Amino acid sequence: MPNKTLAALLIAALATTGCAEMDATQRGTATGAGVGAGIGAVLGAATGPGGGKRAAGGAVLGAAVGAVVGNVWSKRMEAQKQQMEQATQGTGVQVSQTGDNRLKLEIPSDISFDTNRSDIKPDFRPILDRFATTLNDNPAATVSIVGHTDSTGSAATNQPLSVERAAHTRDYLATRGVSPTRIVIEGRGEQEPIASNDDAAGRARNRRVEIYVAEPRPPQG
Repeated sequence: MPNKTLAALLIAALATTGCAEMDATQRGTATGAGVGAGIGAVLGAATGPGGGKRAAGGAVLGAAVGAVVGNVWSKRMEAQKQQMEQATQGTGVQVSQTGDNRLKLEIPSDISFDTNRSDIKPDFRPILDRFATTLNDNPAATVSIVGHTDSTGSAATNQPLSVERAAHTRDYLATRGVSPTRIVIEGRGEQEPIASNDDAAGRARNRRVEIYVAEPRPPQG
């Protein structure tokens, strides 16, 4: 059986087995296991003779590694999601669980930032206040903040502006007791639009900040 086909079958089998019976944490582990299995199978088949046997062995090892490195969706994370849904109800903020078991907050521009500005708007502050409380209640969680812009202006302007938006969000959380060492920031400028930049409504959607929260699975001893 070709290596790519075997890897695909292993990924599908391991990532989907019993999904209907799994809770969110178990699904995250299964997904990590499936991806790890695929990588392990390809490496096992490619690194020496014995093709199929080596692929199977690599799949087992890869599955174990993948299961370990996945993020946890714990009761604390679920509680944090519910709290943020309540805190942002009716604001336009999108709160969701990602496929890799992270909590995602997508903050639109009418709450977060004006055009060509990186200072936090007053309507954004109560949301960040509540968010900081949930982070302080879950000290194991880590945060990634990603700033975005619309296409107004040049890339040379938009890239640093997107970083400044993420940085100002981090700095505000720090004033509410969240350690900056838990927070990673990134700016992606105008590179990842979620709407057309041809009209004002689309540009407003693209001018945003995304916040991701992860609770990494602890190392297995």
